[in-house]
Amino acid sequence: MSDYTYMLESHLSPEQNRVVAEVQAAASQANAGLFLTGGAMRDMLAGFRIRDLDFVVEGNGLKLARAIAEGTGAGLIAADELRKSAEMVFAGGVTAQVASARQERAARPGARAQIAAATIQEDLRGRDFTCNAIALSLNRASRGLLLDPLNGLADLQRRELRAASTYGFYDDPSRLLRLVRFQVRLGFTIEERTQMQIANAREAEVEKTIPPRALGEELRRIAAEDSPAEILLALEEAGLSTLFCPALAGPKLNPGGLAQWEKCASLLREDPSPDAMPSRAYRFGPFLCVLGEELSPKERQSLIKRCALTKSEVDAWTGLDAQAKKLETALRSSRISKPSQIYRIVNPAPADAILHLLYRSTAKPAQERLRTYFQECLPTIQEIGPAEWAEVEGTPGTPKYLKAREEFIALRLDRRPPPPPEASTEAAAAPDAPAPAPAQPVVVVETAARRAR
Repeated sequence: MSDYTYMLESHLSPEQNRVVAEVQAAASQANAGLFLTGGAMRDMLAGFRIRDLDFVVEGNGLKLARAIAEGTGAGLIAADELRKSAEMVFAGGVTAQVASARQERAARPGARAQIAAATIQEDLRGRDFTCNAIALSLNRASRGLLLDPLNGLADLQRRELRAASTYGFYDDPSRLLRLVRFQVRLGFTIEERTQMQIANAREAEVEKTIPPRALGEELRRIAAEDSPAEILLALEEAGLSTLFCPALAGPKLNPGGLAQWEKCASLLREDPSPDAMPSRAYRFGPFLCVLGEELSPKERQSLIKRCALTKSEVDAWTGLDAQAKKLETALRSSRISKPSQIYRIVNPAPADAILHLLYRSTAKPAQERLRTYFQECLPTIQEIGPAEWAEVEGTPGTPKYLKAREEFIALRLDRRPPPPPEASTEAAAAPDAPAPAPAQPVVVVETAARRAR
């Protein structure tokens, strides 16, 4: 086993390691060259948590993705017939991209690129920044071999962002936005020569040629970041935030609202429950609500048009208030007296409605019960071990099992916690003291209810 293979397995979660094995098996069966690339390699080598897996195939990536979905039950979130790539979500919430090795060339800035099949080396040389142009072979004969044609590993060690090509910002002007996002997320500096390339591209006003679809995609990625407020402020400082909408600058950027929204989103970020959110796509609607909070109706329409937002995205944005209000009404009910009741209300609710309610609601009972769900219910469920889950009757996935599982969770959430060690010691030291009354679940229920109010 190579050092890089060991490093990869050490950085991946058990679920991610399983996905790597499944994709490897499918690629081997299809006799296709497979490599782990892009953000996954960048984050691993820089010491960050790996969010998504990026696979590149020397062959038809979309065909392989469909074969993987058929063989593993993974879901296809999106498919790109032109680039022969697919976004996928696997069991355990692991997200991944499977794409064909390719070269993209545009006749002019902002124009649709011409796409051609390529080798992995050609694919890496055509990427945006050197830190994203590193690959790890997952093929049987060369497993663990690191491919780094642009010396991106050295840039990672220097904590620098360097453009992979002299004319990279002309070929794809949206890289100007991406660079700012990476700079904020990674905390890296921009290499001096790359700064000069940015200045030249900005002097030529290539940013004005960024197509709406690219602006929309970048906005979705910003919404999925941990610090979208900081990214948008950095874009404003660079004079790029108004590309999304001319009004998105100064107070209308709503930095205070975005900072508060980030705090709410952090509750959902590391959801430890077995039903954790599979990806961060649910954030986009709530993010748009905050981003458009200070905009006029006309300015919101400009944002929709400039970013080529789809009808489903706009509907998700505009329909959030109604969904959140319905959830709020349920959480304010005076009939709630047990943690399990909170769990049964919140757990099946749409993630975007939960996030929007956390940000928008002024109802104290709703806010406190949401925090009870994230800070008490979910950690309690996380403490349940595999042996205990195995005691749940029925076959996983069947209605009988799901019902038994919900009953098992409810009993665990509502049971009385054990007495502190001091109390147990004192009781043992006083043999003549009257025996304590049997534990009554109602005591915890009352405590939880008072805490929820």
